[in-house]
Amino acid sequence: MCPKMARHPIRSLVACCASRARVGFCDCAGGGHTKMKATERRRARVAAMSTASALGLAVDDAVVLSDSNRLVVRLTPCDVVARIAPVGYRVFSAAVGAEQELEVVRRLAETDGPVAVLEPRVEPRLFVRDGFDIAMLTYYEPVQSRELPPNDYAHALERLHDAMRQVDVEASHFTDRAADVQRWVARPDITPDLADEDRKLLVDTLGSLRRSIVDRRAAEQLLHGEPHPWNVLDTKKGPLFIDFENCVRGPVEFDLGWVPTVVSARYPDVDQDLVGECRGLVLAIVAAHAWRRGDVKPGRESGVAFLDIVRKGPPWPSL
Repeated sequence: MCPKMARHPIRSLVACCASRARVGFCDCAGGGHTKMKATERRRARVAAMSTASALGLAVDDAVVLSDSNRLVVRLTPCDVVARIAPVGYRVFSAAVGAEQELEVVRRLAETDGPVAVLEPRVEPRLFVRDGFDIAMLTYYEPVQSRELPPNDYAHALERLHDAMRQVDVEASHFTDRAADVQRWVARPDITPDLADEDRKLLVDTLGSLRRSIVDRRAAEQLLHGEPHPWNVLDTKKGPLFIDFENCVRGPVEFDLGWVPTVVSARYPDVDQDLVGECRGLVLAIVAAHAWRRGDVKPGRESGVAFLDIVRKGPPWPSL
């Protein structure tokens, strides 16, 4: 592990993503990510371009914006964002899935929630081609001359939560995701490079924080699930949230566990102690994904650093 990462692991993770985060397609944070193989990536680009052409959109190229568990491309000259994933892909077993995710986005847009909407020139549904699920989304020109102000971020997240309270869709509980991670991180065949003592640390931390959060019996609702800075576009229309693939039900404090401290501190009427516990759970989830076989993000070097953070315990830093 490099000295800089050892001293400031989260700050280093943020720095390595900063340029891509400004345009909203960084894939370094959040739950783990496998990366498409080159041949699969080429097939995915062709599938997206063919689908767009069949829908009457003008397509000459597909510029890769993000290459992770899902390939995200900007189709030109029609200026549409296509998000492509293997059919049926889910980050965790009880996740909503691509089709349900689009339904969430569609309903949030109807309530004027701060979300990046589906592309209005095509039918609002998931397209399937050559073994890939393809979603067509609106492209937003990013504001690149500034860092998103914490007040704007907090207000946008509050607006999102207000909108999500009006959306009635089935979603798993945030504890289902934590339990899913807890199950596979305990298996040496899935986390072969993780030392036994570190495996026990993660299993125990995930379990104890999950129980402690539930025991607080806070009010619950539909949540984004991962509203970290890399899932927020800073656009001329204001902050817009993307990637609802991991939306869950739980207290708003769970969502706040994914955002910077300067943002969560500006969110009104929440239990900041509960936010802290949720932040610890988030860090344990991210740390675990760094050690799962096949995951390439956040990466092994970051995984060592995140393990050190989990080992130190509270007060928990923000992601």
